[in-house]
Amino acid sequence: MSKQEWKGGALLAPLPAVIVTSAREGEKPNAITIAWCGIISTHPPALYISVRPSRHSYEIIKETGEFCVNLVPVNLVRAADTCGVLTGRKVDKFEKCKLTPEKCFKISAPAIAESPLTLECKLREIIPQGSHDMFIADIVATGVDESLIDEKGSLHLGRANLSAFAHGEYFELGKTIGSFGYSVRKKKKHTKKK
Repeated sequence: MSKQEWKGGALLAPLPAVIVTSAREGEKPNAITIAWCGIISTHPPALYISVRPSRHSYEIIKETGEFCVNLVPVNLVRAADTCGVLTGRKVDKFEKCKLTPEKCFKISAPAIAESPLTLECKLREIIPQGSHDMFIADIVATGVDESLIDEKGSLHLGRANLSAFAHGEYFELGKTIGSFGYSVRKKKKHTKKK
């Protein structure tokens, strides 16, 4: 495979397309689409989002110290795009996108009722990174749509029909091609019946 050298760039892909919700007390909630988001720790559960200081949500999250990460299924991609290009200073994004604010379990910021999985976060620290600041947060609760849970209590996130973002485009996730550890699992021996 032959490659060309380009200057360093933000070409890590695909990424989750998430809608981050936040709210000041007594004000309408806000929503911002974030593509630069990821898990940083399992114990304690923690994640990061990277936000430009000029964005309306930046000050809300900095002041309140909390936010909710809402995963985006395919049917919410248009809303995610809208929340990423319009400013909450001028537009009520919940109303514009017909999103339903839903009470969270442990934080005062709302979740989006139409999102199948929500991560409630408490801000730990803000680290300036250049064009964006990294908000590191502890995940204090997770909201899981009951349709994703089987009768044994196992999560089936594949049922959520989630989307991804890569270099300015949204994608629907496709078929499963493996599972964690499948490359090293021992194959089961089949015995012939007599």
